[in-house]
Amino acid sequence: MMLMQMSKTDFSRRGGFFGAVLPLISKKGQNPIDNAESIWYTVLSDKTIFKPVRRYRQDHAAQTFGSGASFSPRRGVFWCTMDIAIFRHEKYSDFTPAPDGELLKFIRFIDGHEYIVFPGFCDVHVHLREPGFSYKETIKSGTLAAAHGGFTAVCAMPNLSPVPDSAENLAPELSAIRRDAAVSVYPYGSITVGERGDALSDMDALAPDVVAFSDDGHGVQSGEIMLAAMEKAAGLHKIIAAHCEVNSLLHGGYIHDGEYARAHGHRGISSESEWREVERDIALSERTGCALHICHISTKESTSLIREAKRRGVDVTCETAPHYLLLDEGDLFEDGRFRMNPPLRSREDREALIAGVVDGTIDMIATDHAPHSADEKSRGLSGSAFGVVGLETSFAACYTALVKTGVITLARLVELMAVSPRIRFGIPYCPDEYTAFDLSDERAVDEREFLSLGRSTPFSGRRFFGRCVLTARGGRAVYKEIT
Repeated sequence: MMLMQMSKTDFSRRGGFFGAVLPLISKKGQNPIDNAESIWYTVLSDKTIFKPVRRYRQDHAAQTFGSGASFSPRRGVFWCTMDIAIFRHEKYSDFTPAPDGELLKFIRFIDGHEYIVFPGFCDVHVHLREPGFSYKETIKSGTLAAAHGGFTAVCAMPNLSPVPDSAENLAPELSAIRRDAAVSVYPYGSITVGERGDALSDMDALAPDVVAFSDDGHGVQSGEIMLAAMEKAAGLHKIIAAHCEVNSLLHGGYIHDGEYARAHGHRGISSESEWREVERDIALSERTGCALHICHISTKESTSLIREAKRRGVDVTCETAPHYLLLDEGDLFEDGRFRMNPPLRSREDREALIAGVVDGTIDMIATDHAPHSADEKSRGLSGSAFGVVGLETSFAACYTALVKTGVITLARLVELMAVSPRIRFGIPYCPDEYTAFDLSDERAVDEREFLSLGRSTPFSGRRFFGRCVLTARGGRAVYKEIT
C-alpha cells in the first residue's frame, strides 16, 4: 500500500475529524507542541493516517527513542511521532498496515460504524493496591481495567505495603508488574520513608526504577523536608508529584466545606487545605528548579496559582480528574461513591478547572483510580473510605461532557489523555500501542461491567458516548470487546 505525502492546506480541505486536529498542530510556540512541524499522509481515499511530530523530555529520550530521535539544543527536547487514525463507514477485513508501522494490524471495521484509533492513553495517577491491599485491586485486575478504558500505560502510586521507599521495598511491586501487568506500569517511589513525612526515602537507589516521587495520599507537611526532596529530585532529574494538603486545615472533614456540608450537617474540607500547599510547593520548585507536578487539583485558587507560576516560568504541571470536571457539590448524594479526596468542590471551582483545561493551565487528565472493597464504600459520606474508580469511564465521560458539547476539541482531549502525560513524565510511546473507540455508541455506566475489583463510581447510571472496542499493546490485544 503506497503512502502519499500531502500538505496541510490539502489536508484541511478534507475536513472531518482532522479539521479539529489541524489547529492544534499549527499553534506555534505553545506548550506542549513548540514550533512543531508535521508530515501528513493519506492511504487511498478515506483511509487517513496522521503523524504529528511531538516533543519529549530530553532526559528520557535515549532509552525511549534511541538513535532515531533528533535533538534540538535550543529547546532541549527530542522529537518522535505519534499516530492517530480515523476510518468512516466502510468495511475492512484483514487490513494491511502502512509499511512503516503496525498501527492497525488487529483492527476489523464493521460496516455502518465509525471507529477511531487513538494512541494508547496514559494515566499518571492510578492506585493498583498491590502489594499490600490486593482485596481492593491487583496489578492484574487494575491493568485489565486500564486496557478496558483505552489505557496502555499507567503510573502506580506508592501508598502500598511495603511503601516503595527503598530498592528492597520496591522489589515486590516490580515483581508483580513483571508477572501480571496487562499494560505498561511505571511505579512511583515515595518521597519520604513510609510516606510518614519525616525523613527522605532512598531516592538515589529508587531513581533508576521509578517514574517520579510522590507521597500521594498524604501531603508532605514539613517545608524543610519538601525542600530537601526537591533538591534531591532535581539532582536526579526526577519529578516530584505532590499531593497538596495541609493537615491542620482539614478539621476532620470529608466533603467540601460548602453549601451541601452546611445543609446536611457534614464536616467540610476547606479549599485552603489544598491551595495553601500548592502555593508552598510552587515556591519551593521555583527556588530549587525541581520539576513539580501537582496531583488532582480541585479548586479555583489552585488553578490560578499554577497559571501564574507558569507565566513566571516555573517548571510546574498539574492534573485534574474527570469527576472534578463533570461534578460538583450540587451532585452529591448520601452515598460513599461520592466520597473522594480532594472532594467535589463548588460549581465555581468546577468552572475554573474547565477554564484551566481550555487555556492549557491544566496539562493532563488523570483518573486518580482508587478502588476499595464494597464494604469500605458502603458507609455513606461520613464513614466510607476516600476514593473512586475511574479508568473505565474516563475517556467516555470527558468525551461526552467536554468534546460533544464543544468545550474542547477531540484533539485536545487526546493531548490531555495520551500526549501530555508522556511528554511530562518521559513515558515512551510505541506505534503498536493503540486503542479503538466507537464514538457513536451511547450507554449508561454499569459498574457490574467493570474489570476493576472496585465498583464505586460517581458516574453510575450516567449516559456517556464512547465505547472501547479494542486496546493493543506490544502487538497484541490486551482488551477486545466480545460481540
